[in-house]
Amino acid sequence: MKLGGGAVHFSLLLLLGITGCTPEEEPPSLLTVTQRVVNGTDAPGDEATAALVARRTRCSAEPLTLLCSGALIAPDVVLTAAHCLNVFGTEGPYEVFFGPELLPEPRGRFVRVTQAVRHPDYDPKSHAFDAALLRLATPVSAAPFALPLPGTLPLTAGTAVRAIGFGDTQEAHLPPGRRRQGTLAIEEVSAHAFRAGPSPAMSCVGDSGGPVLVSDGTKEVLAGITVSGDLACRTEALQVRTEALWDTFLQPFLNASPGPSRPALDPGALCQETCAQDADCPSGLTCVSLDGTPGHCLLPSLQEGSYGAACTDDAACGVNGLCARLEPEGEAACRCFTPCEAPPPPEKTDGCASAPGPALLGLLGLRTRRWRGRLRG
Repeated sequence: MKLGGGAVHFSLLLLLGITGCTPEEEPPSLLTVTQRVVNGTDAPGDEATAALVARRTRCSAEPLTLLCSGALIAPDVVLTAAHCLNVFGTEGPYEVFFGPELLPEPRGRFVRVTQAVRHPDYDPKSHAFDAALLRLATPVSAAPFALPLPGTLPLTAGTAVRAIGFGDTQEAHLPPGRRRQGTLAIEEVSAHAFRAGPSPAMSCVGDSGGPVLVSDGTKEVLAGITVSGDLACRTEALQVRTEALWDTFLQPFLNASPGPSRPALDPGALCQETCAQDADCPSGLTCVSLDGTPGHCLLPSLQEGSYGAACTDDAACGVNGLCARLEPEGEAACRCFTPCEAPPPPEKTDGCASAPGPALLGLLGLRTRRWRGRLRG
């Protein structure tokens, strides 16, 4: 964020489809802003601002993949942008992070996402209703952002808003991955969205889904979330209004029960025990059936396997084992993962060969298994 730091590379920006599109209701053309964008400042008090990350598989030597920012609106619910789920889909493996610094070393806590839902009227081309809700496995202690009810928050051109996120600073001397804040000024307003320009800060890559706050006269409330902007992060940012999301999206989700918990399979017996649905699996693992075989619980980036004793590194887990992350945190989060079938020995080659890193292997494994799983219904 030019107002707040983040760690999404340009390639991820293209994957996520973060572009400078117009909202569903076309407002008048924006004035060109020539003012130099000024970076924002750290946001130590905004503990309800979240970072959406890809679920970590390994307990060591695995880089974090920041996807977007988000806003806590209930102890167990985070609001973010719908396009933030483009890479992995609504059933993908996600975690959220709460803390002042995600990179280079996290200072805060991670919480697993158990459910992700896009707004039913989301339009990827215009960013209309570009919103998604994430249900967390456990509630967090941070106070959620206050939500305005429809019709109670008049927004006009010139109103100052405060945006927060973990996005890119575009400044070499300001490291990415920190929770930062900055002030923008509203320039145009429609029923479902508003545009803002730098005053002097500006949101940037990785800030999508992050909170945009405005004073209602007595306190700050969540006016919207960042969903788009110009690629240079200099002139404009588009926000979806939370008021427009309340009746048909936010309120029904907040009022809905997460659903009763049910006994899950023992993580140490996943090679022997089969599953019929995701709810049978522990810790948000996915029930996958390949080639007509009985379903097994797994992380999409790993093959079938079981989780054993607690560990700190791969060396503690034997020849074919690795130290995998079953839960985001806790004493038993990192456990030795042993494949149900030992992997074949590597093929001998006459020369040198390079292999993809664990992060890329995880992404490829996710896409392959998800595709097969859908084919198998």
